[in-house]
Amino acid sequence: MVRAFTTDRPNQKWATDITYLLTREGWLYLVTVMDLYSRKIVGWPLNEQLHTLLVTAALAMAVERRQPPGGLLHHSDRGSQ
Repeated sequence: MVRAFTTDRPNQKWATDITYLLTREGWLYLVTVMDLYSRKIVGWPLNEQLHTLLVTAALAMAVERRQPPGGLLHHSDRGSQ
């Protein structure tokens, strides 16, 4: 399997990841969408619960903010969300 995590222009390839953060009030879940060209985070919702809607909200935020052209490649790991 070839993993090509570089690109020659913005909004061509995005990658998504999920992490959790311990705060004074408990755990928060953060989903990030990164543009692999600039390494800029383009979507980043937080929530107290980890569920599928949080993941789709991250992608929706990124699409709304960046309005990528057709042909965008979106990569994520094989998590259950």
